[in-house]
Amino acid sequence: MATFKKSGGLRDLLESMYSVIALLFILVACVEFCDAAAAVDVYRLIQYDMSGSPFGSRFAALNHHASSLRFPPGADLSRTVLIIPLRELNITFVREYITQKKPLGGLLFLLPEVLSFKHGGNKQVHEKEKMKKLLAELEPLLVHSNIPYPVYFAFENDDIDTVLTEIKKNDAMGQPATATTGGYKLVIPTAEPKKVASPTITNIQGWLSGLKADGDANQLPTIAIVASYDTFGAAPALSVGSDSNGSGIVALLEIARLFSLLYSNPKTRGRYNLLFGLTSGGPYNYNGTQKWLRSFDQRLRESIDYAICLNSIGSWDNELWIHVSKPPENAYIKQIFEGFSNVAEELDLKIGLKHKKINISNPRVAWEHEQFSRLRVTAATLSGLSVAPELFEGTGSLFDGRQYVNESAIFRGVKLVAESLARHIYGHQGKGVQIFADESSLAANPAYIRSWLDLLSQTPRVAPFLSKNDPFVMALKKELADHVDEVNVQHENLEGIFTFYDSTSARLNIYQVASVTFDLLLLLVLGSYLIVLFCFLVITTRGVDDLISLFRRPPSRKDSIGFVHDVWTLKMSLVGVLMGLLIASLVNSYRTYGGY
Repeated sequence: MATFKKSGGLRDLLESMYSVIALLFILVACVEFCDAAAAVDVYRLIQYDMSGSPFGSRFAALNHHASSLRFPPGADLSRTVLIIPLRELNITFVREYITQKKPLGGLLFLLPEVLSFKHGGNKQVHEKEKMKKLLAELEPLLVHSNIPYPVYFAFENDDIDTVLTEIKKNDAMGQPATATTGGYKLVIPTAEPKKVASPTITNIQGWLSGLKADGDANQLPTIAIVASYDTFGAAPALSVGSDSNGSGIVALLEIARLFSLLYSNPKTRGRYNLLFGLTSGGPYNYNGTQKWLRSFDQRLRESIDYAICLNSIGSWDNELWIHVSKPPENAYIKQIFEGFSNVAEELDLKIGLKHKKINISNPRVAWEHEQFSRLRVTAATLSGLSVAPELFEGTGSLFDGRQYVNESAIFRGVKLVAESLARHIYGHQGKGVQIFADESSLAANPAYIRSWLDLLSQTPRVAPFLSKNDPFVMALKKELADHVDEVNVQHENLEGIFTFYDSTSARLNIYQVASVTFDLLLLLVLGSYLIVLFCFLVITTRGVDDLISLFRRPPSRKDSIGFVHDVWTLKMSLVGVLMGLLIASLVNSYRTYGGY
């Protein structure tokens, strides 16, 4: 009886011991043998459809090995992510891979820190201009192509620079990252992009009432000052559009502030109503401007003397352009241009006139004033650009950041517009009277311009990703309300031929992974250890003869039942541990090298 209890206790002990050992090694084997080398924020290339045709990056999840441009000739890159610093960009290589649909696991473009909206400043001018030229070639290629793999942007930092140095070294030695050699792996565990349902655009309207003369029953004429505030760029999460059209928004707000000072006093309130419009949908043929204008009643529309649209006035040197749709010989156009020209001459500025006739049958709207002209309202666009940008270009590019905008250019643009409008309103055309003279109480405020420019240069504003109650939209509404008599907000759906997808930013994990050879070697070492441990336990509990007997013959019926059960437990535990270790190791290898 005592012998039976002792044998039962031994069996329980062995079963517990081997169960724990099996569980322990299975858990250890399931752990991925790799270390996180870096984790960085990344920004995905825009994904959209136009008239049902797909453009941009069509995938978001990433789980591939990393390589540099120094990969060996003839290498299979179908499961490889190429890391390309912008400074080393080979635009011919990228264009070839994209246009010829060559297989690639993904692209990660590294942008210099100088392009970050957190960087700002005007240092490293030569480097900035070089980066601007490179991005001017790269962005249109990416935006107008259908790319069947993930494409991301990230900013350089010490961690990712260290990783890239190691990758380049391995590639130069002819040892690219593979399942056999190991290396670095880029992982973005994100869900696949979904369509943005019913994207909205929000127009903000401010009204500053003029003063009627006693006994005048006629409606006062209106001057409209308009600027589109949203952007479009290769990376929506980085599309801040400091110049296009952050500079126009800043100028409009400062002009509203200046005229609110004049109109706050009945003695200096003009005989014109002022209509301020912050419109959305600018990159999409000024869809928001069209909806805003169509919401006007006929009486208001007919009261508009003319409209001035402000676009990209923050990076010009010494010449601005007035773009019009009506012929320069038109009396209203001549009046607008002469008024601006007189003020520009006093401010030592150059101003030119560009005429572009509207093609009604063409849905493409190059300038915002064209939406006014289509409704027979006299309008013009003031811009530092002499030619209208192409669709989805120049409306929030990666190089359109704070560091490329000159706030003094916006300051001079504000003075030009404010003085020209004031002289028209108060009948001082052609006279050298400065209403908004420097050092006066009505002078333009550089600090106000700078503060709003800084805010806009840190705020991505791609319309489909701005909600109705977005904090930025609410901030614009509040600021305009401080300077006008009445503010109205119009919410509309972004209609037309465009469909957009979410997942604009993510977190990239960079792992340094071991090779499959390492996994197999580790499996061999652990298996050998378990065999030795098994033999040791048998010897210490039953003796050498019993161990040898396991391999000679099956135990006879004369052996105790307890020993048979113990041997069976030892065998099954060992087999279970080895099988668990093998399966877990294979699963781990597939997870590490198999991709998704």
